[in-house]
Formats: sequence, C-alpha cells, structure tokens
Amino acid sequence: MSTDSVRPVIGVLALQGDVREHVAALQAEGADARSVRRPEELADVDGIVLPGGESTTIARLAGRFGLLEPLREALRAGLPAYGTCAGMILLADRLVDAPPGQPTVGGLDVTVRRNAFGRQVDSFESGVDLAGIGGGSLQAVFIRAPWVEEAGPGVEVLGRVVGGAADGRIVAVRQGNVVATSFHPELTGDRRVHALFVDIVRAHLAEQAGADAGNERGKST
Repeated sequence: MSTDSVRPVIGVLALQGDVREHVAALQAEGADARSVRRPEELADVDGIVLPGGESTTIARLAGRFGLLEPLREALRAGLPAYGTCAGMILLADRLVDAPPGQPTVGGLDVTVRRNAFGRQVDSFESGVDLAGIGGGSLQAVFIRAPWVEEAGPGVEVLGRVVGGAADGRIVAVRQGNVVATSFHPELTGDRRVHALFVDIVRAHLAEQAGADAGNERGKST
C-alpha cells in the first residue's frame, strides 16, 4: 500500500506561538493535525511540531504541564519532530546566548544561537533553497530567528542563507526523523516543508508497520 494514502496524526505543541498556522498547513498536506498540551495527548500522535514563539516561555510552560520529559523520551524513541524558529532552539542539544539553565528537548546534534539575526525590528524575508525540496527557493520569514552555529556529523544541512552579513549561516537541518528551520514556512502559504515532514512521518509509520509484521511472523514460526 502506498504511504500517500496514510493520514498520520501530527500534533502541534500548543503552549505558545503560531499553532493554528501549523495545524492548517499540516491538514492541507493530508495529516490529521491536533493541538498537544498534555502528556496523554502527546502519546496519541505519530509526529510533533514545535512552533515558533518565545523559546524560554515554551520551555517553562512545557515543564509546568509535565511535557518536557515525555517529549525527550518520545524523541529518543524515534518520534518524528519538526521545529520552527523557537522550535529549532528547543530541539537543539546545545545553545549559545541562552539564559542560564534554559532547558531544551534535544534530539538534534547542533549548537544553536538564539536571536542570531537580531531583535524583532530586524525581522526580514529572504529566498532559501532547501535540499530535497523542488520547486525553487522558498520565501523564508525570519523573526528574531536563530541559526545553527555548528552541526554534528550525523546532521544534514538542508539550507543556508545566501548573501548579506549572514551569508552561509545554516538555517535548516535534518537528523533522521527530526527537522528544524530558523524560519516560519507556516506564515507564507508555501507548504513544501510541511509536506516533507508529513512524508517523514508516513515513512516512519511504514517502517514501524513493517517491523511489527516481522515480529508477528517471528512469533508464529
């Protein structure tokens, strides 16, 4: 059976940030998208989106709602995740220019610099080419955005800034089932990154189904 017919359940962490825009983009790409605020809701999803917003606020609320450790455990177990802007910060294993003790979920072997492009008034749009995504450049919206200072050997760099003072800075990465972008594709109407993530979730579900079938065959012999 083609994985295109699978309608995965993808959660959007709904503690703060641009949740509705992600839900709409995921639904348009064939996912059953829903808000996640509690551990029991996280347990029912096939993938999770960590949206933009304020990373310290989201991390604090995730701790208050008892979600930080369940999120860490889920990602360690292979749950696909996509983080935009603040979501990239939350998925990073290491941070630069972060408040002392700011927690992250982790899952990406990267060092991320918070507010790397400047303050809110320095927000901008720029075309970004992403590896593995056809159709030309994406018009990327950067709002108090981070960038990746350093990526580990298992991390695929999907996109970099071209031109200007930040030329060459990494703004999109993937490590296995985890994707992160510095920018906000949910704000532009260009759903190609969301389509990529939905495909990642579908592929993960297919792998799980194959493994489960193999285990059942092993029990019957």
